[in-house]
Amino acid sequence: MIATIDLRGSRPTRADFERLVPRPEVDVSVAARSAAELIDAVRAGGAAALADQAERFDGVRPQELRVSSAAIRAAVDALEPGVRAALEESIERVRRATRAQLHDPVTTEIAPGARIQQRWQPIERAGLYVPGGKAPLASSVVMNAVPAQVAGVESIALASPPQRAHGGAVHPTILGAAGLLGIDEVYAIGGAGAIGALAFGVPDIGLQPVHVITGPGNIYVAAAKRIVRGQVGIDSEAGTTEILVIADASADARLIAADLISQAEHDEAAAAVLVTDAAELAERVRRELADAVPGTRHAERVGIALGGPQSAIVLVDDLTDAAAFSNAYGPEHLELQASDPDAVLSLITNAGAIFIGPDAPVSLGDYLAGSNHVLPTGGQSRFSAGLGAYAFLRPQQIIRYDHDALGDVATRIQALAQAEDLPAHGEAVVARFA
Repeated sequence: MIATIDLRGSRPTRADFERLVPRPEVDVSVAARSAAELIDAVRAGGAAALADQAERFDGVRPQELRVSSAAIRAAVDALEPGVRAALEESIERVRRATRAQLHDPVTTEIAPGARIQQRWQPIERAGLYVPGGKAPLASSVVMNAVPAQVAGVESIALASPPQRAHGGAVHPTILGAAGLLGIDEVYAIGGAGAIGALAFGVPDIGLQPVHVITGPGNIYVAAAKRIVRGQVGIDSEAGTTEILVIADASADARLIAADLISQAEHDEAAAAVLVTDAAELAERVRRELADAVPGTRHAERVGIALGGPQSAIVLVDDLTDAAAFSNAYGPEHLELQASDPDAVLSLITNAGAIFIGPDAPVSLGDYLAGSNHVLPTGGQSRFSAGLGAYAFLRPQQIIRYDHDALGDVATRIQALAQAEDLPAHGEAVVARFA
């Protein structure tokens, strides 16, 4: 069912680890051509192209691409009480954790009369993407919208695929979550075309271009975000989910298997990786998977994900090697299930979110930990962060110098301007002392 990579007795370099990590056979770059064609079609054809794409990919042609405010209010009223309570609790927890990411303005006095202020300004308009394919991720509404609202974004548009089972409307739980958050601009559009619509706008449905696009999606959504980067900002290419578990002999094989399955049920391309220095644990996990997978609702999907090239049990000599392997992989979700997890944590540099101990499964972070579940995938946690308020904030420097403070550095400015053969730079300073 799941492959084994045995690295015991070897001393791989970082480059070796990066070559050995399990990855899906299809990467974002392969989907780029198709995503570009879909985006170009939306730019040329507007609403009609979006409706055509919905019919082609979602099996339904929406009657209205923009969801009415009345439909959003009705979806809030129709939320099952337990689901509504869970969403409201998630909103509050994510809001509390996200507020810690805000910065107060900071002023530095460089010299008498010379000050630099650092401030963080919210973008004006954000586009949030919420998947609705194999799983209607209402929780992703919370994870996208709360950081934008905490950052102070005033204008928010949300896109989610139309649902065949709901007559071409956005999934009602996603709509209800949007309504709970006060979002009233929602579009029944999905996939790469939706990313293009958010980036470039669609005048015939009143969709104005946004400045930042955030949210997870499939490989085509990730490819589309890569294509429009530069036209807009993006959080990261948050594609198909990943879990990597570092565990030693003290870990519970049943819990590890449950956590691997929990992420594998997202998608056939989901990645589930266990890295351990305990061969006996690896074998127990393998047996637990064999027993548990047939009984889970999405057994076929889980089995394909676990049997794919992106999933593996990796055997290493010790937890230092396990951490090195994980850092090379750069997982979206990293669980540390070891007798001394903090010792392992001290070796970890790359991960989207890190879950410590047996009572902090990834599922907790997906819903109610207070952390954000929109995280970089495909190794991007080596250079990208998970979604937070900072994705919607721009650091700005404000420079204040008085006449004397400028005079103190005028000669040095002239020297550098002459050295770079840009004399007018120096002359612009000299003009102030003529």
